[in-house]
Amino acid sequence: MHYQAINLNEKLSKFNDYWSLKVIGEMNDYQFKLIKIAGDYEWHVHEDTDKVFIALEGEMNLDFRDGQVIISKGEMFIVPRGREMKPSAEKECHIMLVEPKSAINTGDTESELTTADTWI
Repeated sequence: MHYQAINLNEKLSKFNDYWSLKVIGEMNDYQFKLIKIAGDYEWHVHEDTDKVFIALEGEMNLDFRDGQVIISKGEMFIVPRGREMKPSAEKECHIMLVEPKSAINTGDTESELTTADTWI
């Protein structure tokens, strides 16, 4: 058996595109994904799953219809299922997401931003 740690900085160095999820590992029915964000995303909701945002670098905002949370480097936030949200970042921010394999990046709304996940 060959054991090797996953180096997050090495994985992040392999891509530059924003809002494009990159899968780096799986555990049971969940995936660990990296994403670089900047600017605004669209309003969307994940009706069937909670979503975990872990800030690795920078700072991001999560807007909700009734408030906002700011997630800074070294912090995480769990969005409960069924909460409509709009992620954004004023400057480039690196995030790790933990979500079910079946999760779609735009939640329950298909749009031009809906993409398939890519392994790196």
